[in-house]
Amino acid sequence: MNNSKNKAPARSAVGVVGLGIMGSAMSANLLKAGFEVFGSDPVARARRRLADAGGTAFTSATEVARAARFIVLSLPSEAALEAVCEELVAAAAKRLVVAETSTLPEGAKRRAHDLLAQHGITLLDCPLSGTGAQAVNRDLAVYASGEAAAIKAFAPVFEGFARARYDVGAFGNGTRMKLVANLLVAIHNVSTAEAILMGARAGLDPAQIVKVVADGAGGSRMFQVRGPVMVERSWDQATMKVSTWQKDMRLINDLLQATGTPAPLFAACMPVYNAAMALGHGDADTAAVFAVLEQMVGGAPATGKRRKARS
Repeated sequence: MNNSKNKAPARSAVGVVGLGIMGSAMSANLLKAGFEVFGSDPVARARRRLADAGGTAFTSATEVARAARFIVLSLPSEAALEAVCEELVAAAAKRLVVAETSTLPEGAKRRAHDLLAQHGITLLDCPLSGTGAQAVNRDLAVYASGEAAAIKAFAPVFEGFARARYDVGAFGNGTRMKLVANLLVAIHNVSTAEAILMGARAGLDPAQIVKVVADGAGGSRMFQVRGPVMVERSWDQATMKVSTWQKDMRLINDLLQATGTPAPLFAACMPVYNAAMALGHGDADTAAVFAVLEQMVGGAPATGKRRKARS
């Protein structure tokens, strides 16, 4: 039985609320960094994964808040954020600092910030740059925004699961910076698929395309990360689901509309992601846009593993 309700949180204790693809990876790295990790998730399998890794799993954020002063949120929706905030308030814990790392509407995060502030809880807006695969390798960048002193206090935790932290100013700037980055990710992911498919149809070895082009001026981080997934056709192992990415695309589009920013390249790539959903790739990694482009030309060519199997 855990008696965390009656104990003061340890200095090395960290809470992680939301143990999905990103949350579980961050928890694992925090454990490796020497932190005592307390996590919660409504899914029993996610809780078991944390327990098996050496952490302590709870069913509610209230229990997490009573065990750890510093808490990382990794949540799928506005509704989840609202529910978790209610649980954090119910803990009646003092001096909590909470880093919200999800990609959610800025307005929802501001409402959460104001609610928690009324109860003495500091909320930071800290979206992450990186995929689930990068999270596993501690290859994340944190876009930290909000109260400077709280960000400084949270720094050791960020270092436990990320390779870099950028302090981008006032609360909300983190989300805006994330959407700038994600606009490029959306475009680069589709352009990666276009380039690999063109090369394959021209008779080049897809694996060699990724190796050679990634090392030159035509490469990008998405080319390096998603290119191998496209070549190996392993998009069934999702580190960013197409269905989840639809939410990010809507947020980018909302900011483009709000700022009156022309974005012809982003507009051109949106139908490709919509087609991925229509073709049944909602639970697949966004690298599945490669399959969409293949569909446009009549199916998959004999490339990568498929070519090897036919030879």
